[in-house]
Amino acid sequence: MRPVYITRLSKYLPNEAIANDEMETVLGMVNGKPSKARAIVLRNNGIKTRYYAFRNGKMTHSNAQLAAHAVRGLFDEQIPLSQLEVLTAGTTSPDQLLPSHAAMVHGELGLQRLELLSATGACCSSIQAMKYGYMSVATGQSNNAASVGSERLSHWMHASRFQAEAENLARLEENPFIAFEKDFLRWMLSDGAGAALLQAEPNKEALSLRINWLETTSFAHELETCMYAGSIKNEDKSLTGWNDLEIGSWTNDSVFSLKQDTRLLSDHVVPKGAVFLRELMAKYQLKSEQVDYFLPHMSSEFFKGQIKNNLADIGMDLPDEKWFYNLTKVGNVGSASPFLMLEELYHSNRLRKGDNILVMVPESARFSYAYIYLTAV
Repeated sequence: MRPVYITRLSKYLPNEAIANDEMETVLGMVNGKPSKARAIVLRNNGIKTRYYAFRNGKMTHSNAQLAAHAVRGLFDEQIPLSQLEVLTAGTTSPDQLLPSHAAMVHGELGLQRLELLSATGACCSSIQAMKYGYMSVATGQSNNAASVGSERLSHWMHASRFQAEAENLARLEENPFIAFEKDFLRWMLSDGAGAALLQAEPNKEALSLRINWLETTSFAHELETCMYAGSIKNEDKSLTGWNDLEIGSWTNDSVFSLKQDTRLLSDHVVPKGAVFLRELMAKYQLKSEQVDYFLPHMSSEFFKGQIKNNLADIGMDLPDEKWFYNLTKVGNVGSASPFLMLEELYHSNRLRKGDNILVMVPESARFSYAYIYLTAV
C-alpha cells in the first residue's frame, strides 16, 4: 500500500451569496405566504449566507456543471487535466436517474477516457466515493484521482415544488402551510461543489494532506429512515418509493421533496457518531492531543454543544480553538461540505507541517458516518 496525499483542493460556489432575508426572493413563497418555520430554523442553524444555482425561477448551473467547475480548479499547466486517471463523485441531488452523476461530470469536462465511480446518498456520499479513489491510488491501480462532492438542491426547495400540496390543504380547510419536516429543510440546504486531488506523491510546491486513514460505517440495521426524498414514510416506518406511488401523488404530496424527521435527527445523529469515533480511537490509538484541527460537518450550529459534550464523554476533548468550519458562510452543502471545509482551511495559511486534522461527516438519511484523519506534510 502506497501513501496517499490530498495535494490540491478547490471549490465552486454559484452566483453571489444570498443572505437570510433574501432567501424567499430566490426560493419563493409557498401559496404566496411567508414560511412560518423560516425564522425559527435560521435562528437555530446559525447560517448567515449561502449560494444557489437558481435565479428567477430557472437554474443557472446543473449539478454536473458545478462539479466540473470544482474539478477543473484542481488542475493547471503544471498538472494538466489530461493527466487525470480516476474521477469519483458523490451527491444527493443528481440531475437525472441515469446516466450516473460521475458520467455526467466526465461529459461536462470533455476530456480523455477515465475510470469513474458514482456514489449517491447524502452527506457521506462524497467521502464514500473518495475512498474508492484513495484505494485506487494506494494499491497502485492509478497514480491520481479527483474526488468531488456537489449539490444542487435549490430547485428541490423552490416554492413551485410544493404548490399543489399547499392548494390541496387549503381546499380541505386545513393548514395551508407545508409540513415542518419539509419546510425545515428549505432553510437548511444550499448549492455548490468541492473537490480534492489525490496522488501517491506529496505536492512539491505546497503543503499536502496525507490520508492516515479514512473510515465509514452505517447504522441502518439499527435505525429507521430519518431523511428521505422520492418516497413517503409509512406508519410501520417503511418507505414506499416514487415508482410504487400514483403519479398524482408525486406533486400532490410533494413526494420528491426532501423530508427529515427532526426527532430522530436530534436523538441519534450525534450519539451514533460518538459511538463510531470511540471505536476508531481504540483502533488507531487516537487521542485528543493528536488533533490540531477538528472539521465537523454540521447541518446546524444547534448541534455544536451536543457534539462537544459527546466528544468529551469519549475522551476526545476538543476546545473551540481547534474547531474549524464554514457552515455560517456557505451553508449546509451536503456532500460538498467536507471538501469546502478542507479547501478553506488549506488555503487559509493556518496549516503547518505536522498539523493533524480530524474530519467528521455524519449523514442523517439512515445514519451513516465518515471520519478522515489527515496530517499536513
